[in-house]
Amino acid sequence: MPHLFATSDLHVTHEGNAPLVDEVVPRTSDDWLLVAGDVAERAESVIGVLKTLRERFAKVVWVPGNHELWTTQKDECQLRGQARYEHLVERCREIDVLTPEDPYPVWEHQEKPLTVAPLFVLYDYSWRAPAAEGLPMQAAIDQARDAGVLCTDEFFLHPDPYPSRQAWCADRVKISTERLEAIPEDHGTILMSHWPLHRHPTAPLYWPEFALWCGTTETEDWHLRFRAEVAVYGHLHIPRSTEADGVRFEEVSLGYPREWRKRARGPIPLRRIF
Repeated sequence: MPHLFATSDLHVTHEGNAPLVDEVVPRTSDDWLLVAGDVAERAESVIGVLKTLRERFAKVVWVPGNHELWTTQKDECQLRGQARYEHLVERCREIDVLTPEDPYPVWEHQEKPLTVAPLFVLYDYSWRAPAAEGLPMQAAIDQARDAGVLCTDEFFLHPDPYPSRQAWCADRVKISTERLEAIPEDHGTILMSHWPLHRHPTAPLYWPEFALWCGTTETEDWHLRFRAEVAVYGHLHIPRSTEADGVRFEEVSLGYPREWRKRARGPIPLRRIF
């Protein structure tokens, strides 16, 4: 029986993480791997890791995280926003890695067929800490900054040609909704995204203000609306299994070395979903 594995937030440019890619290996020649974003910040590093993983697994499905979408001075690829995303999609196609722009594959090894839906939806600042409820967006960001929290996306994740990240998010929600609605009704789904689709995984955040950069209220019912068997995500660096409305949510991130070194179980770069 083939296995469906998942990983995210490998952050291979952080010292101590790159060797752990060697532990992301299949158990059978038919195993699949879901990569839920934040492989690295540099485009060549992202593609290099994905190429290695595709050589090991029968199928690899990738969605971008915020770090893949950063445009930094150290990256030879200086494309921004949508152009950067499209570049990564084209590079993935060259190495036979599936993306949110490709036909959704179907996992046939459960009681019913499960369509694997890789989703790129971003966030729109609608998840607020109590102190920021009802505030305009910029006031909510200022409140988070005053609390000591400001996501690096504000400097490196450019929304070009969209006027804002929330406008880009709105378009991605529209695109994703249309594709999800086209999935056959007799199929369940495996929803995979970098940012969690439901708010509940953000509850343990040390800084609740960081939820601003973690998702959108527009996806809160997608696990029910689109018949999810499981929702796979990363971003929070809080690897665990939770449940909402009877649906399993799997946070599959490795995280930074300073995080996994504190855990008794150590680094876990690969999680089995089925």
